[in-house]
Amino acid sequence: MKYTFGKATSFSFEETLVKVQAALKEEGFGVLTEIDVKATMKEKLGVDFRKYKILGACNPRLAHQAFSVENEIGALLPCNVIVYENDEGKTTVSIIDPVAALGFVSNEKLAEVGTEAKERLSRALDRI
Repeated sequence: MKYTFGKATSFSFEETLVKVQAALKEEGFGVLTEIDVKATMKEKLGVDFRKYKILGACNPRLAHQAFSVENEIGALLPCNVIVYENDEGKTTVSIIDPVAALGFVSNEKLAEVGTEAKERLSRALDRI
């Protein structure tokens, strides 16, 4: 089962990060967390790693809907968006598929939330 969707861009890593955050904002998502995997690998393991950031994106209205249906849904939130330099030197943006993530929960009421989240995230990706 495919659990992400995304694309490679022609923008630099830094430009892509700015564009991703702006596109997410246009769709009602804020970035709650930002994990710099490259810096963490260097600090914790002393190893060099590619440029790689994990953004924890959240749409408050959709999150509220999900929490109203399922108390433990926080284990599957926020929607992670990754931005990294791929092996060809291009920047890749990849997003968790909320339909797949919420599919782990046997609660049909979450399907609408997942579908709307995926539509919004797909539109954000199209803007990049």
